[in-house]
Amino acid sequence: MESQSTPDSTAAVRRARFGALPQRIRYEDMVEEKAATPRDAARDAYNPEGSWTSFSCLAADLGL
Repeated sequence: MESQSTPDSTAAVRRARFGALPQRIRYEDMVEEKAATPRDAARDAYNPEGSWTSFSCLAADLGL
């Protein structure tokens, strides 16, 4: 027949099998922050001759 185990003995068996919970990991240790793309000074600079290519306008597309 199957023996009925007491709650104390099942807790002891569970503790022996699984031990303790793992140590918590801090959020700072899980996250690494870095820039998505490196800064490009040429792209951020204002270029008056090339500024017309940065917008989309139906009138400009039709040559009006």
